[in-house]
Amino acid sequence: MIPTRSTSLNDLNADCPVPLDTLGRLYRAEAEALPGLVAGIPERTRARLAAFLYSRSHTHELGLRVAATCDESVLKREEGGLGEAIYAQSRQRYARPTHGEVRFAPMKKISLAGSRSAGGLSA
Repeated sequence: MIPTRSTSLNDLNADCPVPLDTLGRLYRAEAEALPGLVAGIPERTRARLAAFLYSRSHTHELGLRVAATCDESVLKREEGGLGEAIYAQSRQRYARPTHGEVRFAPMKKISLAGSRSAGGLSA
């Protein structure tokens, strides 16, 4: 049996660089309102918040949006190589990760009935 560890709000609060109520407001905010909401957060804290959000699959895109409000040098200083990567990705168009999902192109429909005139057959 593999031991599991549940995550509590206390664990999340210990890791998150902003208070949980602030995190909740950011999570529920429309994309257009986000820059105004993070404007009051010091840039070093914003850089750590961007990395915190980016590292979780359900807040990955939000992390990139927060990173877009940060200066490259601050992201690099606070988060190193991860900060550099987040900065570069935050300046590109967002493409949702597939997480290994394979998507196949729809196949053409094939009729087994065919045409009566095909292959020299006639009625």
